Amino acid sequence: MPAMNYNAPDLTLHPPRSARVKLGGFVILPRMIDKCRATLVGTNGEYHYDCPLDRRFLRFAGITADAFKAEVAAGKGDGELLAWIESGSTTKPSEWEIEQWSAFQSARIVTDVETRDFYNGLHKTVGEKREDIGTWFELLDLDDYVSYGGKA
Repeated sequence: MPAMNYNAPDLTLHPPRSARVKLGGFVILPRMIDKCRATLVGTNGEYHYDCPLDRRFLRFAGITADAFKAEVAAGKGDGELLAWIESGSTTKPSEWEIEQWSAFQSARIVTDVETRDFYNGLHKTVGEKREDIGTWFELLDLDDYVSYGGKA
């Protein structure tokens, strides 16, 4: 399997980074960057930039999906994107707010019936016998793993 190209990832060959990976203390951000970069070059496969998970980050960080996409399209690296977010944020979350938000997102479970149906359906598809899967991030990691040939 070829190495991951973080400047233009091919998400038909590799999953994006895990939602657990942090940049500037933010979970979700590196995964969203990978999906955005892949979308720009047409190699996003089944991954969607500006999905509900991305929108959670965008709302908290106080930036828009279109503005972020334009910065990614300009060829900025991860550190440059983080600096842009920190300077352009309308919410200006503090370090402790980022830490708490990231901890909450990492432990987040499904709370509404409609979403639980989706979650349970995906869980059954990718790891029916996996009783250790309880959070969104655990399910995303398992789905990424199984989607690229791993065994649940």
